Amino acid sequence: MSASVLVRRTVRGATALRGGRVGRPTPYQFYGALFWLVMTLAFWRIPLCCDAGQHAAVIERLKADLLNPAHTMADLPGEGSPYYGPYAVAQGVLARLTGLSGWEVVKLAGPVHLLVLLTGLGRFVRTLTPRPWAPVLALLFMTLLWGTARILWSGYLGLMSMTTNLGYPSALAIGLTFWAWAWTGTRARDDAPAVRFVGPSGLGGWWGYAGIGALYGLILLTHPVTAASALTGAVAIVASRQRGWRRPVVARWALTGAACAAVALSWPYYDVLTLVGDTGMDAMHRRLYEGMLANSWLALLGLPALWVRARGSARDPLVLMFLLECLLVAYGWASGHYTYARALWAVLVPLQFAPAVELAAPRPWGRARRMLGGAVAVGVCVGFVTVHAGAVVPRSVDPVGLTQPTRWPSYDWAARHIGPGEVVITDGYFASHSIAGYGPNLAAPIWPDPALDEAARKRRAADVRAYLAHDSTRAERAAVVRRYHVRWLLLTRWHPVPEEAVVVAWSRRTGEVLARVGG
Repeated sequence: MSASVLVRRTVRGATALRGGRVGRPTPYQFYGALFWLVMTLAFWRIPLCCDAGQHAAVIERLKADLLNPAHTMADLPGEGSPYYGPYAVAQGVLARLTGLSGWEVVKLAGPVHLLVLLTGLGRFVRTLTPRPWAPVLALLFMTLLWGTARILWSGYLGLMSMTTNLGYPSALAIGLTFWAWAWTGTRARDDAPAVRFVGPSGLGGWWGYAGIGALYGLILLTHPVTAASALTGAVAIVASRQRGWRRPVVARWALTGAACAAVALSWPYYDVLTLVGDTGMDAMHRRLYEGMLANSWLALLGLPALWVRARGSARDPLVLMFLLECLLVAYGWASGHYTYARALWAVLVPLQFAPAVELAAPRPWGRARRMLGGAVAVGVCVGFVTVHAGAVVPRSVDPVGLTQPTRWPSYDWAARHIGPGEVVITDGYFASHSIAGYGPNLAAPIWPDPALDEAARKRRAADVRAYLAHDSTRAERAAVVRRYHVRWLLLTRWHPVPEEAVVVAWSRRTGEVLARVGG
């Protein structure tokens, strides 16, 4: 031994968690902050598209009337619409206080949602392993190990999808889900027989369990489809930690369930129970099942790591989560409730996080781990090059012509002529998804909503198709105008303007025409 004397310095306070070093970020804090900056810039450089018009419309209706908002897209009451959750109401309050438009609030929400997502992911991974590089790898795999087919869908957190859906409530709900799973895992670990339960005033007390339940209730009201995945994952986490259901343990988790139900059922804007049997959104989600393999096959590279965890313990939280989330998705297919295809992200989390935990192990690696690392590295590269690279590589510096995010046209030029709440008929795909976000209404809403009976929505759609038909008569068109109080037409350049309409404006970019009809 050396003759020098080694002195161990006592570490106190918060610095004890970091080995006495103050101000040195962890790998995840550094790379997570870098990811947040890059993705915020990527999100902001792309015009809002797709479902953003729907969410902007929700904010506009709440901005106009916070207590009794109208239907998100139609000249009808909005009572019973699940779009009016507590988070949407908070955004409406922000819009009223600041004067921001619905589009601006959605744009500003993206970085906030991403921050919640990143911090929640890091917290959840730390309940699985203390390895400092595991959250970094989990973030990398979660955003790149999907499939080789580009999909821009709410709740699908591939790198390319993030450029469009970070501003949606689903992104926030998934971030909150990671936080809820982390706290659930911590409480479930404290419930283990070897750990003494701290009384009601302690960290693991009754209020903690009630708070977790309230968080799940908030997720349910914010994005009900994500809540199904969140609650399924919670069941897996709790079941993985228990080695016998003692009465106090059952009572505490019963309190969690009661708090979740109390928060969800007490919300005044809509009744969450009406969503249980609602099938309005199922038909449009069938294609997610049909393309599920193409959208996710790279994540299957994580199966060996998940298998290793299963061999170590069949009650591993990621293993149980994978099995239960698969059952949830399978139920959606078998029952025809295709909306449960949106739970795919939760099915992939164990496949993406298991190799992250495995590959965060210190070196030297054995042969099996080296093979896993090589296969996953290839998968990450394939996913990035084939689908996701264009999300962060602008076209101006793109050397090979990567697939870029969708760029939708703006409808500011039309919205400045249309008054809030005035009714529009349009034959354009982009216009029908966007114009309501500026405040106008559609004669036929494009999305199902429990606030409007689905049969009535389909009748409206049929009337709009009849109006737009090339053989429609002036009298037939006038009847539709009177029935739905139509004031404007927003037509693509391929559709002739009816003789009774007066052209007010047109778009140089798309050739679309805005024309006035009615009184």
